[in-house]
Amino acid sequence: MQSYEYIVVGAGSAGAAVAHRLSADTRNRVLLLEAGAASHPWSFIPVGSARLITNPAANWLYSSEPEPNTSGRRIPVPRGKLLGGSSAINGMAFVRGQARDFDTWAQMGNQGWSYADVLPFFKRMEVYEGGGDNAFRGREGPLRVTNPEPREPIFATLIKAAAEVRIPYNPDYNGARQEGIAMSQATIARGRRMSTARCYLDPIRNRRNLHIETGALTETLMLDGRRCTGVRYSVGGEPREARATREVVVSAGTINSPQLLELSGIGQPERLRDLGIEVRHALPGVGENLRDHYAPRTRWHVGKKWITHNDRGRGAGLVYQALRYALFRKGMLASVGAPMRAFVCSREGLEAPDLLLGWVPMLTEPGPKGPRIAKQSGFTCYAHPMRPESKGHVHITAADPRRPPAINFNFLSAPPDAELTVCAIRIARAIMTAPAMASLQVTEVAPGVDRTTDDEILDWVKKAAETTYHPVGTCKMGSDPMAVVDAQLRVHGIAGLRVADASIMPTLTSGNTNAPSIMIGEKAADMVLKYAV
Repeated sequence: MQSYEYIVVGAGSAGAAVAHRLSADTRNRVLLLEAGAASHPWSFIPVGSARLITNPAANWLYSSEPEPNTSGRRIPVPRGKLLGGSSAINGMAFVRGQARDFDTWAQMGNQGWSYADVLPFFKRMEVYEGGGDNAFRGREGPLRVTNPEPREPIFATLIKAAAEVRIPYNPDYNGARQEGIAMSQATIARGRRMSTARCYLDPIRNRRNLHIETGALTETLMLDGRRCTGVRYSVGGEPREARATREVVVSAGTINSPQLLELSGIGQPERLRDLGIEVRHALPGVGENLRDHYAPRTRWHVGKKWITHNDRGRGAGLVYQALRYALFRKGMLASVGAPMRAFVCSREGLEAPDLLLGWVPMLTEPGPKGPRIAKQSGFTCYAHPMRPESKGHVHITAADPRRPPAINFNFLSAPPDAELTVCAIRIARAIMTAPAMASLQVTEVAPGVDRTTDDEILDWVKKAAETTYHPVGTCKMGSDPMAVVDAQLRVHGIAGLRVADASIMPTLTSGNTNAPSIMIGEKAADMVLKYAV
């Protein structure tokens, strides 16, 4: 058994940030455990996310349980299984969320989590290359964030179409206000993915007080009464143990963090006993409060040639794009997953947007190894409410860390979610059929012009929608009976143990969750160092 001051379980978006900051003090010996590999060749290239979305070498490849509002389908739940976690396989869009997201957390009783409290951490973590207001943007952090200009005609046309339906252009949705249409800010720089592995771990690999172990599956937390003293894990099937003299920080993500707590006997007593797991600490909220964005992908045919990835990414066009990337690190292969997005209000009078639309200049079709680029040229536009009220849960089904947990989202179980989803689709239709889009010869493919009523649209949503891969909330922060961690991210009732990742979010943030997850890691490290025990 080896001994460290701190053990961090999970080297993903939050865990890499935690390990980076804790190991900055050479007196702190830090062990960082990652179940996945160190890297994957496709992870470095932005377009490689399409290759990793169904790749077991880099992805846990979870899926949800069948549900009535998914028409009995199992919804894919990809999660990164590499250094960098999901930041190493995601679409690279950088969205902080709205100030009201974090103010809501504070109003729920989580002192220190208001927007004013978290803004310094958002600024500390980034070096933003898109200009903007220094009051909101950071310039010296480890994470490189870029903001492309809408130079290509396809995106300029979308901005014009949005203006025709009274949606303004916003040059910095991570600044003073979120509302409007914009190019997606991205964790991409010089044509390379800026994962937390690249930005937080690569620069500190030589720190003698930091030990990074990959292929290390954490199987259980070691508990001495009501104190966490270390972890048991395995590498290549070989069992190992490590002791933490100060704290263990679990940053395994929204699916794996509650899984590890339950495997360790922390959770709902009856559920654990049914699986033959000794109950070490009753905590009913473990695995509950699961939230995600349930997002239908509307599909649009584009008649104008050579402006979408479908034309550019086939035959001679693909050869040109490959050469352009190899020589200049530019072009389609260097692009963020959804290059344009709009934050919009479902109705007049709202203080802030409640819907998100995102555009991918490409249509895909099913292939033998997952989605592949379609022969038909077009757009995909996903549209969904940003703060859904439907809640599900994640729970283990066996006392085996290698067995995937059961994931139940309960999508559309809260009536407002269904209403707002239909509204988002109607706004997408309004933009895509605005006069400016006529120059691109756009026609609707799905849901289809024949689906006009709310019930018809909702029926299509249930048959076609997937998530946008933003699960949160399963180790909720708070002081209520279903909270798992307090405002310092300490697990209720267990000393020496914190959770720091998207699972602690009480509610979903307004947009993509990678940026808030990294912020949580940054803030967690500060709290660990300040309140070291």
